[in-house]
Amino acid sequence: MTVAESVITIAAVVAGTMLTRFIPFIVFPSGKKIPDTVKYLGGVLPYAVMGLLVVYSLKDVSLFSGSHGIPEALALILICVLHVWKRNMLLSIGAGTVLYMFLVQAVF
Repeated sequence: MTVAESVITIAAVVAGTMLTRFIPFIVFPSGKKIPDTVKYLGGVLPYAVMGLLVVYSLKDVSLFSGSHGIPEALALILICVLHVWKRNMLLSIGAGTVLYMFLVQAVF
């Protein structure tokens, strides 16, 4: 990549980032009422995204070969227990990731 192409690429990334940050404030100014559809999507999309991530993370787990899904199951159980107990998403996901990586690297 030439210097000019690098500069153009960086400028495009900066412009895209700035647009995605500024457009919501332009479209929905502070004095304007937020549409009900946007409020609805703000309420349901976080749960939909988390469900999608769980399905995506577990889609290639084979119960009949390899580690039989044991590391994934143990990490998922830890995530659920920690989240119900502490209600801290960062702690739950972080601890589950650490446990999964330990199990995959050291045990299985």
